[in-house]
Amino acid sequence: MEVQLTNRQQHILWATVRHYIATAEPVGSKALVEEYDLGVSSATIRNVMGVLEKSGLLYQPHASAGRIPSDSGYRIYVDQLITPSLRSRSVSQTDPTRTETLGREVEVALQKRLQWEDWSLETLLQGAAQILATLSGCISLITMPQTTTALLRHLQLVQIEAGRIMLIVVTEGYETHSKLMDLSPIPEETQRDSEVIDRELQIVSNFLNSHLRGRSLLELANLNWSELDQEFQRYGEFLKNSVAELTRRTLAPTATQIMVRGVSEVLRQPEFSQLQQVQTIIHLLEEEQDQLWRLIFEEPEPEDVGKSRVTVRIGAENPLEPIRTCTLISSNYRRGSIPVGSVGVLGPTRLDYESAIAVVASAADYLSEAFSYFNP
Repeated sequence: MEVQLTNRQQHILWATVRHYIATAEPVGSKALVEEYDLGVSSATIRNVMGVLEKSGLLYQPHASAGRIPSDSGYRIYVDQLITPSLRSRSVSQTDPTRTETLGREVEVALQKRLQWEDWSLETLLQGAAQILATLSGCISLITMPQTTTALLRHLQLVQIEAGRIMLIVVTEGYETHSKLMDLSPIPEETQRDSEVIDRELQIVSNFLNSHLRGRSLLELANLNWSELDQEFQRYGEFLKNSVAELTRRTLAPTATQIMVRGVSEVLRQPEFSQLQQVQTIIHLLEEEQDQLWRLIFEEPEPEDVGKSRVTVRIGAENPLEPIRTCTLISSNYRRGSIPVGSVGVLGPTRLDYESAIAVVASAADYLSEAFSYFNP
C-alpha cells in the first residue's frame, strides 16, 4: 500500500496502534499526550488523527469514540513503522534491537524444552506448537512436514530444438518428471553447433548423475554447481533455478495435518465475543485444515529458495472468510533450501506484531535446523 506519511503522521499512527494493541479501547488524543512523548499538543494530534482517518488508516467505531486502526493502518504499521522493516529508527519509540531480543528468547525457550536428538519429529512439533502459542498469545499452527523420500534414479539433459533443452528426472519409483528450459539467456548458444551442444549436455548429465544418483531429490536443488568444469559453468548458471523449480514440483506439496495449540486462550480476547464467529474459526481449524494449509504453506519463488520469509496477512487480506477479522503470520521451515512445512500464529488484528513476527521467524529457523537431524 503506497501511502506517504510525514514523520509526525508516522509517530502518531505508531502511537495509536501501540495504544490500541495494549488497551483494546478506541484511542483519543488525550491518551496519546499523556502516554507518549510526541512533542505536540492535543489539538495537533486530533488534527493529524483526522487526516489519518481520511486516508483510511484509522476509523471511529462510533461518533463519540476515539479512533482505532483499520487493516490498512496495521499494514502501514507492519511494513514501515516497526523493526525489521523500520525505515527510520527515529519513528519507532521501541528498542531497535527488540526483534532480535525476542527472537533469542524464542530460541532459548525451544532449546531448553525441546531436545530433538531424543524426540520423534511429531513430538518435537507438538512441543514447538505449545511453546509458540504460549509466547505469542495466539493460536499456533505448525504443519507436519511434506514427504521427501523420492530418490533420483536417472537424470538427462536433451536438446529439443535450437535454444531449448529438456531436463528429465526419473525417480527410484520410475516416476518421470520433465521441464523445458530456454537457452536464450546465453546469446552465443544460438550460434553453436547442435552436435557440440548435445555432447556438452551429455557431459553435464553425467556430472549430475554421478553426484546425485540414489540420493534425495532435495539434494538436487542444493547441488554445488561450482564443481562443474569452467567450460560448463554457463549451463550451471541457468540450470540452478530450473532444477530447483523442477524439484519443488516433483515433491508436489499435499495438505498435511496441522498441529493447533492455544485456541482457548486467544478466544477469550474481546474480538471473539460473538459465539458464531468463534464457531466458524474452530470449524476451520478442525474440519477444513486443507484450506488453511494451502494458505500458510507457500512455495517460494526461485529467487527466494533457501531464504527465510515471514508473511503477514491482516484482516481482509485473508481469503478465508472465518479469519477475515484476524491476522495470520506464517513462515516456512525447510530441509536444506526446500520448504517442507510451515509455522504460523493466528490472532486478532489487534496483536503485538513485533513480537508475533519475531517468534514465528525464530520458530521456523529452529525447526529448519532441527529437521536437518531427521531422515527425509
